[in-house]
Amino acid sequence: MVASTWEVLTEGLDADDLAKLTAFRDACRILGGVEERVHSSEIAFAGKRVFASAYIKSHYLELGIELTREVTRPKPRTAFPTTKRFIMHRYSLRELEDFTPAIRKLLTESYETVGPGSR
Repeated sequence: MVASTWEVLTEGLDADDLAKLTAFRDACRILGGVEERVHSSEIAFAGKRVFASAYIKSHYLELGIELTREVTRPKPRTAFPTTKRFIMHRYSLRELEDFTPAIRKLLTESYETVGPGSR
């Protein structure tokens, strides 16, 4: 991935798409002690390891949240193992209201369990 800036990543987004991506960014930044990694096509957050990422595609907020367990609520679009310990959960959120407290709770869990890394 090519390193970039928030301004370049969000250039050309409409107000609704920018609001969705900003909500994700704010939810991760509030966790504290995270590294924000902006690339030309996505934004990711990490402790020692990336625990969540997002981008906008066709007006959907596409979220990737890594967890140490598979969850069914809120139901992900897909879930698959990325390592022996971690499972990636993908969510496609059409509206800002879809970025629910349950999704935010998963981000916090991911930060606490995946963010520190596996070693």
